[in-house]
Amino acid sequence: MTTKKNKVVELEQAVVRFAGDSGDGMQLTGSLFSDSTAFAGNDFATFPDYPSEIRAPQGTVSGVSGFQIHFGHKTVHTSGDLADVLVAMNPASLEANLRWIKTDAIVIVDTDAFIMKNFIKAGFKANPLEDGTLTGHIVLEVPLSTLTREAVKDLDLDNKTALKSKNMFALGIILYMFNRDYTKTFSFFETKFKKNPIVVNANKKVITAGYNYGETAEVFTNTFRIEKAELHKGRYRNVTGNLATAWGLMAASERSGRKIYLGSYPITPATDILQELAKHKQLSVVTQQAEDEIAGIVSTIGASFAGAMAVTTTSGPGLSLKSEAIGLAVITELPIVIVDVQRGGPSTGLPTKSEQSDLMQALYGRNGEAPVVVIAAKSATDCFYLAYQAAKIAMEHMTPVILLTDGSLGNGSEVFKIPKVADLSEINPPFVEANDPEYKPYKRDTEKLSRRWAIPGTPGLRHRLGGLEKEDITGNVSQDPLNHQKMTDLRQAKIDRVANYIPKLEVEGEQEGELLVVSWGSTYGVMITAIEEMHTEGKLVSLAHFQYIMPLPTNVREVFSKFKKIIVCEINMGQFVNYLRMHFQEFTYKQYNKVQGLPFMVIELKTKFEALLNE
Repeated sequence: MTTKKNKVVELEQAVVRFAGDSGDGMQLTGSLFSDSTAFAGNDFATFPDYPSEIRAPQGTVSGVSGFQIHFGHKTVHTSGDLADVLVAMNPASLEANLRWIKTDAIVIVDTDAFIMKNFIKAGFKANPLEDGTLTGHIVLEVPLSTLTREAVKDLDLDNKTALKSKNMFALGIILYMFNRDYTKTFSFFETKFKKNPIVVNANKKVITAGYNYGETAEVFTNTFRIEKAELHKGRYRNVTGNLATAWGLMAASERSGRKIYLGSYPITPATDILQELAKHKQLSVVTQQAEDEIAGIVSTIGASFAGAMAVTTTSGPGLSLKSEAIGLAVITELPIVIVDVQRGGPSTGLPTKSEQSDLMQALYGRNGEAPVVVIAAKSATDCFYLAYQAAKIAMEHMTPVILLTDGSLGNGSEVFKIPKVADLSEINPPFVEANDPEYKPYKRDTEKLSRRWAIPGTPGLRHRLGGLEKEDITGNVSQDPLNHQKMTDLRQAKIDRVANYIPKLEVEGEQEGELLVVSWGSTYGVMITAIEEMHTEGKLVSLAHFQYIMPLPTNVREVFSKFKKIIVCEINMGQFVNYLRMHFQEFTYKQYNKVQGLPFMVIELKTKFEALLNE
């Protein structure tokens, strides 16, 4: 057969979505394509989207797993609104994703799976490839299963084992479509399955067959190429938010000279942080997979008392269980970092989906007056820097710090420029020297109001800590009402003074005007994209995005006063906007909220903002 040379179309950006049963390997397929995107030098952001049930019914919409990647020549802030290309491994994955693709999208389907019993499971009354369901789309009907079996027929694999690689045939087609080097994926299998060479060989053969199919079969009129992004010189790699969080914590450990102790209980979507840190014992990382959430945090408090950089990781239900122990860390004034990778709730809720609904719990979810520092990462790569900052604040101010990320950040990935640890800001914990005659457990620094950190076993520094109220300076147990008032005021004032050590709130866009969009945490990417697109259309909207929440930056009132209208956008029912109302009552806030386990879309934000401008 003569190879047909297709026209190569240059694109600025593209969005590809892989979808299939939860056992079809869509997350792996998407991850490998993300790696190829990193090798190609494009900027990108991803959105893994998979079911909460461990074994959802096969072939049903509830069991569909998806992975979306948005990549481009210019800076990419979001995983994309709607897909340009959809790979649908069965009818259910087509049905689940029809509303997430553009009207002229390329749709690649495995025709071997498009049979009547699967139509019924997916809720189709007829074959969607024939009844007009896909009118307007470019549909590529590929017998993926048949072609996969053909590719590995010489390896003597049983049918079930052979078909495990059909996702790699689809990947091969997409790699061809975007002019990628398919051989760069081979190293993953050579490392992952080095003890099972037949699996390595099978996947290599299938990816190659998929690529060759795209090249030789007359199914493409053109292919696509996206030029490299203009990245600053440095070393880059693909990271998820959870991986970046773990690395940020290790960097803080190195910079502070403190060993990491992580006491955690596995919970979706935070477990990857525990798993990553457990790999690095050579970097003085100590991890304990505790028997429950409470054991995780109380062991963390013990490690902090002993002088470690102490961390615990969790998600919303686990944060609830840790609340009493966080109060213990507050009253003992010990530095710990609590990473909350938020998910949909309440209760078990939506374990694999995202929400920003733990904010009020992070701020106030403890008995008594128990203030802690609360900060929030804005992107997968920002998880590195906010994890570092959380550890720095905790140790320098002797306080618990809650770092809020969420499932979309923790599981999503981006291109990360690896920094030099030596270039990060210094971390200087307030240690007490041996035999210091001035030492008292609750004698405070005059600027930060933080007490000093006395490591047990240091000569001349014996002291005791516990959950009963402490006497100012001495740390003796005290039931004196006036002392309780004083210590309560001091603990709050200590947190308030952290505001003097955090960045001021910045406005992106015009510094004053008609409309200010306010957001926090993981919504930054979609917010700044909407703002930038509106700017190119001549509509002036500004963005104030918060990463520091307790305490708030010192210039919030000044920023808000320069705009006629303020709208606060959140993936919850309005927790941050109500927090702002508590602190800045003189302003009127509009709000835009979404609680669907999905991120905002750029188009829905722009529609809302334009309506406000036209009021």
